[in-house]
Amino acid sequence: MHADVVDLRDFYRSPLGQVARRMVNRRLREIWPTVAGLSVLGLGYATPFLGRLAEEAERVVVCMPATQGVLAWPPDAPNRATIGEEGELPFPGQFFDRILIAHALEGSEQVRPMLREAWRVLAGGGRLIIVVPNRRGLWARRDMTPFGYGHPYSAGQLSRLLRDCLFTPAQTTHALFVPPFRWRVLHRSALAWERAGERWFPRFAGVVIIEATKQIYAVPPVRAAARKRERLAAPVPMRPIGARRSDTPPAEPEAP
Repeated sequence: MHADVVDLRDFYRSPLGQVARRMVNRRLREIWPTVAGLSVLGLGYATPFLGRLAEEAERVVVCMPATQGVLAWPPDAPNRATIGEEGELPFPGQFFDRILIAHALEGSEQVRPMLREAWRVLAGGGRLIIVVPNRRGLWARRDMTPFGYGHPYSAGQLSRLLRDCLFTPAQTTHALFVPPFRWRVLHRSALAWERAGERWFPRFAGVVIIEATKQIYAVPPVRAAARKRERLAAPVPMRPIGARRSDTPPAEPEAP
């Protein structure tokens, strides 16, 4: 079940949400240093992480699941957000160069259909990033944040899921090592928590962040062979109804 879009908005307006936004964006910048000239799709509630991308990219569009709800984005410019079904995205094939999925996978009841749709609308050579709660992290155990909703994942589970949906995992990283408490002293030291966590206990991060590329398969040669067999096996035309036997060519004599 998805977290409600209003609850998500309110969380990212809070001091703890601002910390989460900064720490995740720090990692996203390392993975995608620039998206200049590219077309980007934010799937789910990805708007907290699209600010820099929207400034650089040629096009940025947000699609929020119907069961989550939708809010206009950005608030001070023409709307770029829409609503769609997870298993049927309202975009043509190979339309985006990059896709960022956040607050979508963990609450979806159509995980594989959603990822296959992401594969369909992603251009050849395109890249995808998924941000999900880490099943070993403290954030997944605190329902006071949106990372405590839905189904958390380990890095291994997410990697296998992506391979099943025709993506090739490229790199995995983590973020949100700061404990999910509303203590301002923790917020001020968030970057120190991140650096210590990256070095000493990466498996206990709040979120798993994985980048993957789209797999493109060649058409198997067997298909061409099958078409050739179909031509060779075409049915022989039958004698027209009502035609006399004398109208048909005589059968060849049998060899003695």
